Amino acid sequence: MASQKILEAKKEIVNTIVDNIKNSESVILFQYQGLTVSDLSELRVKLREANATVKVYKNTLLKRALDELNLSFEGFLEGPNAILFGKDLLEPIKVLADFAKDHDKVEIRVGIISGSVADLATIKEYASIPSREGLLTMLAAGMMEHVRNLSIALNLYAEGKEEN
Repeated sequence: MASQKILEAKKEIVNTIVDNIKNSESVILFQYQGLTVSDLSELRVKLREANATVKVYKNTLLKRALDELNLSFEGFLEGPNAILFGKDLLEPIKVLADFAKDHDKVEIRVGIISGSVADLATIKEYASIPSREGLLTMLAAGMMEHVRNLSIALNLYAEGKEEN
């Protein structure tokens, strides 16, 4: 009877993982072995601010959840892994990548971005994209440059008319 309870609990965990993956824009699998408890707590706080969570599941349960979704992390489900579930696409990836730069124990392995499996190179590309605020600032600066150039040209034209 106890084994039936255990099986039901495992099925519930697998269903939770499936739901988390389906409801997340970014899912990143990373190794955290060697991090101190305070470092992991710091990462959790930063990710919570970015609307993301970190969970640690047994690799076998994670594999079953991925199999249900027809996704594969083949070769990455060995050793202690943590999984990041982000509601936003970019911000959680950027937070984890920045944290990994400061803590060499964190190794980003593979992820799911907008429903498809992404390798490390793709995740690094996403991490290098500026934040939304940064992109808006770049856009505004680019637009202001054209306005400035137009005002200089009109001013020079007006000065030329005054001389004639």
